[in-house]
Amino acid sequence: MAMTEQIRNALTIDVEDYFQVAALAEAVKYDDWSSMEYRVEANTDRILGLFETAGVKATFFTLGWVAERSPNLVKRIADAGHEVASHGYSHQLIYNQTPDVFQEETIRSKAILEDILGEPITGYRAASYSITNQSRWALDILAEQGFTWDSSIFPVHHDRYGMPGTPRWPHRLMTDKGYELAEFPLSTLKLPGYTLPIAGGGYFRLFPYWFSKFGLGSINRQGKPFVFYLHPWEVDPGQPRLDVKWFSRFRHYNNLDVCEQRLAKLIRHFRFTTMSNVLKDQGVLDTQTKPSEAFQTVGAA
Repeated sequence: MAMTEQIRNALTIDVEDYFQVAALAEAVKYDDWSSMEYRVEANTDRILGLFETAGVKATFFTLGWVAERSPNLVKRIADAGHEVASHGYSHQLIYNQTPDVFQEETIRSKAILEDILGEPITGYRAASYSITNQSRWALDILAEQGFTWDSSIFPVHHDRYGMPGTPRWPHRLMTDKGYELAEFPLSTLKLPGYTLPIAGGGYFRLFPYWFSKFGLGSINRQGKPFVFYLHPWEVDPGQPRLDVKWFSRFRHYNNLDVCEQRLAKLIRHFRFTTMSNVLKDQGVLDTQTKPSEAFQTVGAA
């Protein structure tokens, strides 16, 4: 089937391994990561091959911990024409960190990627979308460290993340200290009385494919772009099964065996490019832009 809309959407991959996911933190502590089977490089290469075949470009939010161990993977991503952005260093929930720790990790992860590629890293996505009303201070630190855009805010209610009532579309935001950032919130479907997450990841695996296609298509039919995200471990049904509570098992392992096939369909059905390209399409990434009537403040309904 041909692409349904001409609007360009953001295709994004959060480059982290299966054992680094917050849902599995009860089974694997940070100090044990180095002893786990390392599968992220092969899985990311698998996704790179899929994108090359389809002729699409994406943004790869890369964890500093992974980049340290796989610098050549970061180079392969960039050499294939994809955008590299930061996913932080240790994939810890920001609202559980102090500002000092977050700042140190932000500087460290940015420097790792920049040293590998020899070019500035200007985009960021928080681990588990953990920039919330409790950790809005993180946006100031991002701006102070030279980031110009972010995709960390999920405008939903959720047990682990979310900023309900914040803007659903790409916009420029002002941080508490008065800095400006371009923000691309994670995509949602507006239902009567409820805002449903539909941007990808576990939602893409949990919902039937037709529903994801319908929900994302409805965003394009409104004349808006959506952002889609996935993780390399989500195309890896052979990954080790860890002993965690039933709900965490459901979140993490549901439909891993069909996810790659669904992803291949999705990139045929819609038009995709990098996050920066879509933000430029929407006119929100120009750093010379001044506050206007369209200017949004973080936390505003």
